[in-house]
Amino acid sequence: MPSTLTLAPAPTSEAAERVRLEVREFLAKELAAGSFETHVDTWLSGVDPDFSRKLGEQGWLGMTWPKEYGGHERTAMERYAVTEELLAAGAPVAAHWIADRQSGPNLLRYGTEAQRREILPKIAAGECFFVIGMSEPDSGSDLASIRTKAERNADGDWVVNGAKVWTSNAHHSHYAITLVRTAPADSANRHAGMSQLLVDLSTPGITINPIRILDGGHHFNEVVFEDVVIPGDMLLGEEGAGWHQVTAELAFERSGPERFLSTFPLFAEFARRASSPAELATVGRLSARLLSLRQLSLRIAAALDRGELPDIPAALVKDVGTTFEGDVAEEIRKVVDVPASLDSPDPLGRALAEAQLHSPGYTLRGGTNEILRGIVARGLGLR
Repeated sequence: MPSTLTLAPAPTSEAAERVRLEVREFLAKELAAGSFETHVDTWLSGVDPDFSRKLGEQGWLGMTWPKEYGGHERTAMERYAVTEELLAAGAPVAAHWIADRQSGPNLLRYGTEAQRREILPKIAAGECFFVIGMSEPDSGSDLASIRTKAERNADGDWVVNGAKVWTSNAHHSHYAITLVRTAPADSANRHAGMSQLLVDLSTPGITINPIRILDGGHHFNEVVFEDVVIPGDMLLGEEGAGWHQVTAELAFERSGPERFLSTFPLFAEFARRASSPAELATVGRLSARLLSLRQLSLRIAAALDRGELPDIPAALVKDVGTTFEGDVAEEIRKVVDVPASLDSPDPLGRALAEAQLHSPGYTLRGGTNEILRGIVARGLGLR
C-alpha cells in the first residue's frame, strides 16, 4: 500500500481508559440530573454553553495543549477517549467543538504569542467558541475558488468583503478563522494569495443569516462581510500561506470520531433492542464497519499527536465515515417497524427521524465526498 495511507497503529493507553471511565460516570450523573437529553448529531446541533463550561472545569477541553495556554498536556489518545464518549452519549457539545477540535490547534501552530495567550485559555475553559470560515456560496468544497477579499487600508488593518457559508453555529460563536484572498487569484497557481484572519464576529459590518435544515433547526449560517475592518495583528500565520495552513487544519476537521459517530445514539438504541435475525444481522454489519473506521481514525489521531500531517487518510475517514453515518439510518429503517417521527414517544423513532433529517449534511460538511475522493486519488497518484 502506498506510504500516504500507511499509518502506525495507535498506542494503547491506560490513561485513556481511565479518563474514559471518568467521562462515563460524569455523563451518567448529568443524564440522571436531566441536564441534557441524548440526540443524534449533537456535535453540530447541540449547543449548550453551560455544558461546555462544565467540560472545561473537568479539564476535558484543550487537553493536549501546553499548560501555559490553559491546556492540560495530556495525550491525543486521552482526548480521543473523551470525545468518543461524548459523541456516543449524544451530549450537547456543539458550542465548543470547532474551537477545541481545530481552531485551538491552528492557533497553537500559527498564532502569535499574544493571540495564543488571549484566546486559548478561554477555549480550554469552555468560554470561547469558534466557527469555520472556509466555504463560500459559490465555491463549496473548491476552496481555491474563494472570492472573499481582504485588503490593507492606510492604517495597516484589513478590510474584508465577501461571504462564507456552512458556518455552523456562527450565531453562537465569538471568532471565525476566515480564509480570504489577500492577493489576486493566479491562474498558474490557484492556491497562492490566500491568508487566514482571526475575525471577531462582533465586529461591525458582519451579518449572520440563518440557513435552516430539514427539521427546522438552525445551526448552519451564511456570514456576510461588508467593509469589515479587522486589526492588522489578527493575521493568523503568514500572509499568503493560507492554503498550506487550511490544509493542515482540515486534517483535524476530517479525521475525528464525529465523522462516523453522528448517528451512533440511533445505532446504540437499535442495538439494545435488536432481537430478530434481520435486526441482529444489521447490528453485525454496522458494528464491523464501525470498528474498522475507529481503528483508522485512532491511527490518524496518533499521527497528529506525533506532529505528522495525515491529510490523505483524514480525507478517507471523512468520506467512508460519513457514508457510514447515512447507512446507519437507512439500514435500521429497513428492519424496524417503529415510525420515524420527531414527536414519537419511542426514543428509537425520535432518533431515526433525527438521523434521516440530518443525513443530507453528513457527506457535505467538511468537504463533499466527491471532492475527498479526488484528494485521495491524487494522493495515490491516480490523477
